[in-house]
Amino acid sequence: MDTVDQQIIDFLKKDSQLTHKKIGEMIHMTGQAVGSRINKLIDSGYIKHYTICITHDHQQFIRIFMDNNDYSHFESTVNTFTEIEHFYKVSGQACYMIVSHFSTDTLKQFIATISKWGRYTIETVMADKKTPNDDVFCNI
Repeated sequence: MDTVDQQIIDFLKKDSQLTHKKIGEMIHMTGQAVGSRINKLIDSGYIKHYTICITHDHQQFIRIFMDNNDYSHFESTVNTFTEIEHFYKVSGQACYMIVSHFSTDTLKQFIATISKWGRYTIETVMADKKTPNDDVFCNI
């Protein structure tokens, strides 16, 4: 990946709906050349997919500390909750890390469901303190 590829990626991170032609105009290339570079970035696995950012009213970081080894049943149960944005198996103190967007009521239901597998901690986001800048990423 070179500096031109990085420029293309920076534009796509800010607006994934930009046309190849529009990106090409901004970096002085043809739309076809931009499309070719994007396809190479996709083929190499550098670009995994295009997505959108959604604003949520609630956000939690949940750490799970398993008390038993019924991992597959736990994982399949957790994956049924649509409010979960990210679900990671981690090393360190916790066994799993979850980023979620539960309302208070659905969070209570989730906790009641997973409590049989172990302990948990929940950190609820009160405010996003990141200073906005030109390098736009979706907030987790």
